[in-house]
Amino acid sequence: MKRFVLVLLVILLAVVGWLGWQYLRFADAPLTGIAADASVQLERGDNLGKLLKKLRAQHVRTGQVLYWQVLARQTGAAGKLQVGEYALPVDITPRSLLQAMREGKVIRRSFTIVEGWNIRDLRAALRKLPLLLQKSADMSNAELMVALGHAGQHPEGRFLPETYAWTRGDSDIDILQRAYAALEKTLDAEWKTRAEDLPFDKPEQALTLASIIEKETGNGEERARIAGVFVRRLKTGMRLQTDPTVIYGMGSNYAGNIRRSDLTTDTPYNTYTRDGLPPTPIAMPGKAALHAATHPAPGDALYFVAVGDGSGRHVFSASLGEHNVAVRDYVARYRARQQAGKQ
Repeated sequence: MKRFVLVLLVILLAVVGWLGWQYLRFADAPLTGIAADASVQLERGDNLGKLLKKLRAQHVRTGQVLYWQVLARQTGAAGKLQVGEYALPVDITPRSLLQAMREGKVIRRSFTIVEGWNIRDLRAALRKLPLLLQKSADMSNAELMVALGHAGQHPEGRFLPETYAWTRGDSDIDILQRAYAALEKTLDAEWKTRAEDLPFDKPEQALTLASIIEKETGNGEERARIAGVFVRRLKTGMRLQTDPTVIYGMGSNYAGNIRRSDLTTDTPYNTYTRDGLPPTPIAMPGKAALHAATHPAPGDALYFVAVGDGSGRHVFSASLGEHNVAVRDYVARYRARQQAGKQ
């Protein structure tokens, strides 16, 4: 009898050991059948059974349900799977998957608002993100601002150029709300530390000037100098006479170049025909442009023109005579580059 009990005990220990080995092999071995770049989405209310069903629908071989239940308890994931989209790399194990779902390590994507984009550019780029919920696609700009909680406000320039993280289940409205808040925070900070004696008294005017600076140059070293030119023009009553505002006012009529007639055709944004700042920003200014608009560089320059050598740099002049010389030099360099390109 003792021998029989001993044999039974040995068999039982062997079975337990085998099951333990099988369990560990299951928990820490990569799942099989996973396709490249696969992911799984957990919705609100999904449990472990629903997860396994979704994995099998993607032809992932899940193995014994009991093992998953034991592993979920062991990892603390039982009843604590968080909503979201999770990556399924080909080497993922059941243990690492459940741990990721317990900790909410969802796939985080990114979207970058580019400095100098206008509202049309921004909305078009958002529409190209297929996994992003498109809540504003059929909205007008006015309706969009209502949805964002800022009814009556023009949307141009109101979204800070930055890279924003988003996850599956987020919408275009979610990203725009974060970008709007980021712009407000940055503008407020720059306005509080603004230079003295600026020729405007509202942060919205600084935002408009920053958008013009953003479109005039991508050269970080020149932003404050260009801001200085525009600030001095505003102080002396000179018109800004900046091409980017004319282009913005032309809208869809702009075909890639400005004609002399465009400079004399009046629109609310034509700073050749109208005094002061345009009625709204003309683009999305970045942090550097916002800083330049509120902290312009000192100096006496009232004019600037591109060098014309392809560097993006400008020549700054204090008098119209100096400026005219710089313009002639620009034209000569531009024509020389055009001619060289034809050879």
